[in-house]
Amino acid sequence: MNSRKILYLTSLLLALSFFVPGQGWTQLFPYTGGPTKPGTHAPIITHSFAVEKGYYGYIWKIYIEAEDPDGDMLRIAAVVDQTSYGRYPTDWIYLKSPYRKHFKGYLQWNTFSSRAPRLWEWTQISLKVSVIDKAGNESNEVVFPFTFESGGKSTYQYQLPAPFDQGDMPRLGHISIDLFELRASGGGGHDGRD
Repeated sequence: MNSRKILYLTSLLLALSFFVPGQGWTQLFPYTGGPTKPGTHAPIITHSFAVEKGYYGYIWKIYIEAEDPDGDMLRIAAVVDQTSYGRYPTDWIYLKSPYRKHFKGYLQWNTFSSRAPRLWEWTQISLKVSVIDKAGNESNEVVFPFTFESGGKSTYQYQLPAPFDQGDMPRLGHISIDLFELRASGGGGHDGRD
């Protein structure tokens, strides 16, 4: 093959790689929000709370309250960043119709993962949460840091702050993100295998 054909074939393969969805598709093109569409309003997360540590397998509850003057909140975006690994694909939690104008409740994440039979003590993650409405407007983003650690006082014994301390809070949905175990000898990072 001459160099022109090789260059053409390489360019073609590179161009195709941008259009074929794969493992990191949402990482290449994350939703970045943007200006509010004319005649609409973006949702607003008004209050939030979550504990900052728990053991591996902990049932983590992330409390949020949000409102939208237009009453068209559609879904919650949950994005996890893991130290020494990177960002996981966005997990979407769709809101039921009673929660389109205002909601106050929690997201539940059962942190045990089928991809990681265990996680190293002190593994750190951060969870970023935002709300998107039907017009595509994105709310403010709230970040929740979390460290996996065992022992100490019970991680289920905590006092909820206002406004989440007023009786039973509804579960808005489940976060379905499977964490990866980082191998001590491998230096971390995603190896592309599922």
